[in-house]
Amino acid sequence: MSTETAKEPVNYPFARRLAGMGVSAIREILKVTEQPEVISFAGGLPAPEVFPVAALARAHAEVFAEEGAEACQYSTTEGFGPLREWVAKRMVKRGIRTAAPERVLVTSGSQQGIDLVAKIFLDPGDAVVVENPCYLAALQVFNGFEAKLIAVGSDDDGMKVDEVEQAIESAAQRPKFIYIVSQFHNPKGTTLSHARRRRLLEVARRFGVPIVEDDPYGELRYRGAPLAPLAALDEDGLVIYLSTFSKTLSPGMRVGWTHSSAEVFGALVRAKQAADLHTNTIQQRAAARLLASFDFDAHVERIKTVYGARRDRMLRALEEYFPPASRWTRPDGGLFLWVELPEATRAEELFERAIRERVAFVPGAPFFAGDVRRNFMRLNFSNSPPERIGEGIKRLGQLLK
Repeated sequence: MSTETAKEPVNYPFARRLAGMGVSAIREILKVTEQPEVISFAGGLPAPEVFPVAALARAHAEVFAEEGAEACQYSTTEGFGPLREWVAKRMVKRGIRTAAPERVLVTSGSQQGIDLVAKIFLDPGDAVVVENPCYLAALQVFNGFEAKLIAVGSDDDGMKVDEVEQAIESAAQRPKFIYIVSQFHNPKGTTLSHARRRRLLEVARRFGVPIVEDDPYGELRYRGAPLAPLAALDEDGLVIYLSTFSKTLSPGMRVGWTHSSAEVFGALVRAKQAADLHTNTIQQRAAARLLASFDFDAHVERIKTVYGARRDRMLRALEEYFPPASRWTRPDGGLFLWVELPEATRAEELFERAIRERVAFVPGAPFFAGDVRRNFMRLNFSNSPPERIGEGIKRLGQLLK
């Protein structure tokens, strides 16, 4: 018999901010949906068949063949110069005429941009205005910095700007910033209307509150005329713009960027130096190589064709199989739509039953920053072919009926 005595468990003195960060419901659900037989509408995953794998392979091979030593070395925090120049030109093409390479900071996906913005602005107890529901990973970041979330409502035209104005006027302290996914919102798929964009900038200017515009989906419009980003309408340096190559080239590359006023840019650089020194130099150089010779516009058009057809298939299937008491958004782009189920339905309970039928989605409750509602679900249409979309929605509809 062993004479060893049981060791007492270590009581690790974690920071209190950890308790507020929580665990991503989506990351946990993805663990359940890895089996190939599961039809998953859960993740925000691009379709792997539209990744430019061959072009990326060539770009990486060229980097290692022609600049391998430099690519493997430490680099500047701001990012690889040719890539920053390409990003600035692309932003100008999308209407952001003030975009300049010297104010582009290359980040590890736009998610790092959210974290860096929170790091330079938020002290414990500071307020942030968010749309309700809100991008889940942004809520994780803000909660991690112990922010007070001021949740305002939204509808099919996006964030309700009148509520933003009222919230700022009535707040005990001025919010540090307004966070918004301006186009093809996650989780709702909605887009802030042009009139509300103008109005939101007016409110931000009046109160001197910056806007953090998260725009990972802006290139992916399948219907209607494009809307200029908020940053394109900003004449006061109030908009801190975030975007990424995750939805167009590859999420695995983890290459995104921020664009901001010179003062904010300097603060972001300092925060990034403390976080990771710089973004992966091999991936930055490969992206720059690819974009120098690759028809990016044609590639984006191909993605839009594939995803647009999948969105249409999901909308038709919802009309066919879901109960009449349900309603859903009809996004003009992006990766998601948002379903309101009958009031008595709890999406978490539906999820447990759905998994047994080999179909998955994300229950809506974790996306709410205030006034949690449990009869909502987020559906992703980009990562499943049309025939699996039809079958998956049919299974969910049968469960609801």
